[in-house]
Amino acid sequence: MKSVPVSPSNGRLRIGARLRAARQRQGLTIDQVAASAEVTKGFISRIERDETSPSVATLVTICEVLSLPIGTLFESPQTDLVRADEAPRIQLTGAGADERLLTPRGQARLQLIRSVIEPGGTGGTELYTLNCEIEVLHVLHGTIELVFSQHTERLGSGDAITFSGREPHTWINPDQARSAEVMWVIAPAAWDTSA
Repeated sequence: MKSVPVSPSNGRLRIGARLRAARQRQGLTIDQVAASAEVTKGFISRIERDETSPSVATLVTICEVLSLPIGTLFESPQTDLVRADEAPRIQLTGAGADERLLTPRGQARLQLIRSVIEPGGTGGTELYTLNCEIEVLHVLHGTIELVFSQHTERLGSGDAITFSGREPHTWINPDQARSAEVMWVIAPAAWDTSA
């Protein structure tokens, strides 16, 4: 039996962006990291741009300076794909809307919801609040009126508004002939949809 040689991939491992992000999160300059790791500023800069590869010993030292577990440099990024036709239907408020959750059910940092709102569809006659810091409404097609206790904002295609979900509000599609399509971003997630 003949053995088949294993050849390495031709793609270079790119860790520079992760090192730069760790340095910037801590508010450190390239000079500070270079001095602590006992390498030159230019060497750190080239590593961050993936123009050179440090030795294992130097990489360990840089990670120690950044308080970064070395293994995190090599982890695959977590991605969660939600296909439009598989997105679960949810019911936020009111009536006359087909609402789909486009973020994974267990995602706690934010929720993205696509709503197709029938003519005259509404979030209800009573103002409501959500337990979230930020709510963003982006109108893809049609018109939506966002009603607050003191004023109403009319949004058309392409418009977006950001507000606190704790601000009492409701919404309505005032067009009696055409549907509206909107995206809601809620951060952090206002409710647990993992069940």
